[in-house]
Amino acid sequence: MGKKLVMAQKRGETRALCLGVAMVACAVITYYILGTTVLPLYQKSVWTQESTCHLIETHIRDQEELEGKKVPQYPCLWVNVSAVGRWAVLYHTEDTRDRNQQCSYIPGSLDNYPVARADVEKVRARFHERQVFYCFRTSRENETSVLYQRLYGPQALLFSLFWPTFLLTGGLLIIVMVKINQSLSILAAQK
Repeated sequence: MGKKLVMAQKRGETRALCLGVAMVACAVITYYILGTTVLPLYQKSVWTQESTCHLIETHIRDQEELEGKKVPQYPCLWVNVSAVGRWAVLYHTEDTRDRNQQCSYIPGSLDNYPVARADVEKVRARFHERQVFYCFRTSRENETSVLYQRLYGPQALLFSLFWPTFLLTGGLLIIVMVKINQSLSILAAQK
């Protein structure tokens, strides 16, 4: 009976060690992926200075009002604000600015025009409710655009690093507990 118990305990320890090593390996792989994707975006982000923006005007642009070469066929919101004593165009995120510089906010559902229009109207109403809000700007003097929300800010970086850190810590704790258990069982067997 004692031999069966020792064998079962050894199999359980082996499985626990495999689980701990697998968790550590997954954490290392995740850290590598985050280090090559999210971290460079965070480091390249120039929108680091928080500022107070005052709403000047909002305007909903429909497809026939937009000018430019490749203009998507959806309604979008154009927002002018005053930030640091200067006129500026407000963009929802970094991606909004990259997708279409003629739109401050691009709705999520572009397939259905009435739903997209209602979404833009709702966002416009929220801006009119809150005339003063925080925004992000660059340190460049001649920049005439600001962001409402940073995609690649410190909160996003910490949030993306939480689960790999949790995996790494849990895996290391499992490995340490199994090793402590093995050393204690060896000490008990010697007495």
